[in-house]
Amino acid sequence: MRTTAEFQGSVLNLRGVQVHSMEGSSMEQELDLFQKRVTERFLELSSVESDELLSLSWIRKLLDSFLCCQEEFRVILHNHRAQVLKHPPLDRMVGEFFERSVKALDVCNAIRDGVEQIRQWQKLLEIVLCALDHKRSIGEGQFRRAKKALVDLAIGMLDDKDSNSSGSIAHRNRSFGRNNNGSRDHNHSNNQHNSLGHFRSLSWSVSRNWSAARQLQAIGNNLSPPKANDLVVTNGLALPIYTMSCVLVFVMWALVAAIPCQDRGLGLHFSVPRQFLWAAPLMALHERIVEESKKRERKNTCGLLKEIHQIEKCARVINELADSVQFPLSEKKGEEVRQKVQDVSRVCEALKDGLDPMERQVREVFHRIVRSRTEGLDTHGRG
Repeated sequence: MRTTAEFQGSVLNLRGVQVHSMEGSSMEQELDLFQKRVTERFLELSSVESDELLSLSWIRKLLDSFLCCQEEFRVILHNHRAQVLKHPPLDRMVGEFFERSVKALDVCNAIRDGVEQIRQWQKLLEIVLCALDHKRSIGEGQFRRAKKALVDLAIGMLDDKDSNSSGSIAHRNRSFGRNNNGSRDHNHSNNQHNSLGHFRSLSWSVSRNWSAARQLQAIGNNLSPPKANDLVVTNGLALPIYTMSCVLVFVMWALVAAIPCQDRGLGLHFSVPRQFLWAAPLMALHERIVEESKKRERKNTCGLLKEIHQIEKCARVINELADSVQFPLSEKKGEEVRQKVQDVSRVCEALKDGLDPMERQVREVFHRIVRSRTEGLDTHGRG
């Protein structure tokens, strides 16, 4: 076994002890490369302007970064599976990571439901768009139709804000274990249930009293950086396990911040020592998202997603416009209506272009976690 002295020369410094694994070896290069790539991805994510942060396109980049990190982490575990089985501390650390990742499955299901909520709001916005189409003459009837859709939209968004504490939309949840029309695929369900019997948290939908805030606390519970001795004993493998655990917690927290779901609370205590290369950009993002949630116009929102804010703004503007118009419309007022409707059109296009790809990525995150955990169980079984 290596001593702490043999881990000298690292770019990382943890609690005053410089550490590294097997200097000059391919394993050292592999672990360093993982740290470097995680850092690069979060530097890119943190470099966006404030108007892009928490947009659909940014969330998609975040999920893509997670999937890349997850795959690279899976390869590291696969390459060193013999060592994982041989060293009890390492086996325990990997087990704890899988426990965290399994708890993230319910978050994925809840986010799926939130995406469906946003789709319903999109449909109501499209009714407004159709009613106030500039290619047709706009009269009192068209404004009444638009106004009714806006009332339904306001009620829908208000219900969703209430669900932050009441869990009122839980019964509408759909899991990634179901097929596209919302019914269960029984064969898939049975096979998956058999192969994933070890999972404590895999469910078809989240329950009525499920809480995103509590689930995030469970995912991040007892997450602490590895001690120098842990790094020595594990030949440095404790570091990527901790890194991937932090990435998992942050990504799930960011999804809950952005997308409507039950009991969203963002008060998760999340702190990473600045010694880690990726800590600064990750914590900078965390601070920016927390600051965004404190803005006056975002405090009571059902989600910090940029497009949700745009839906709220468009609905407010069109409502005010509908209350102020007189018929027949003057040419000046008609032009104003056309301009505001163009804003609604842009929001609808952004939702149409972004929601489906984002949902597919969340589904992929779900299935990647399941596959990774199953591989881990198979490895333990063979061991």
